[in-house]
Amino acid sequence: MTSAAWSPNTFLGGLPEATAKELVGLSTQRQFAPGRVVLREGDREGHVELLISGFVKVTTSVDGFETLLGIRVPGELVGEVGALTGQPRNATVTTCGRVTAGVVSRAAFEDFLRRHPPAAARVMAAVAGQLSWANRRRTDFAVYPAHVRLARLLVEIGELCGRPAPNGAIEIGVPLSQPELATMIAIAQATVQNAIRELRGRGLLSTGYRRLTILDPAGMRALAELGPETP
Repeated sequence: MTSAAWSPNTFLGGLPEATAKELVGLSTQRQFAPGRVVLREGDREGHVELLISGFVKVTTSVDGFETLLGIRVPGELVGEVGALTGQPRNATVTTCGRVTAGVVSRAAFEDFLRRHPPAAARVMAAVAGQLSWANRRRTDFAVYPAHVRLARLLVEIGELCGRPAPNGAIEIGVPLSQPELATMIAIAQATVQNAIRELRGRGLLSTGYRRLTILDPAGMRALAELGPETP
């Protein structure tokens, strides 16, 4: 698989093709069925995983409850923080559908980054991007009503892993439950149900079992870009 197969916004997709091919060549590839754990919170394994194909979700346990931190798409890294710091894994990574991942040992990954400083810079940028994403969610919590928070989240997820659907719609490419959506925008499950109902009533969203389709991407984006309102 070449870097052209991944979004240029991802780690592998943003590398020169030869550099990405070299890193993938350093990995041992393995296949995962849906719902399998790739990395587990608290483990001390030091390798990184390259997402060759398929999507994963990243979760952490807070007071015994699973909290969804985000979604990672093909071309991205997972486990890089633990590999570079030597600390235990700070989150669990679980497959959403079938996944092909490449295992790269800590030593091989560190050597690769030493030889390719632009790749090291992209790793730092990826970590910074994850922190920025978390900060946006906290800002959303402070200033936006629930249905706008949900619209902003769905626009971002649609850009990451949306696929074209009939009549210009965008189908979210990973299964997400209402509790998972609620944890990502820090609202109660009952509140996320009301937010979904609001978006459906505006003709922006359709839902099925763990399936979301943005019916009007332009309308959803317009709602997501509204200024802060009083919740």
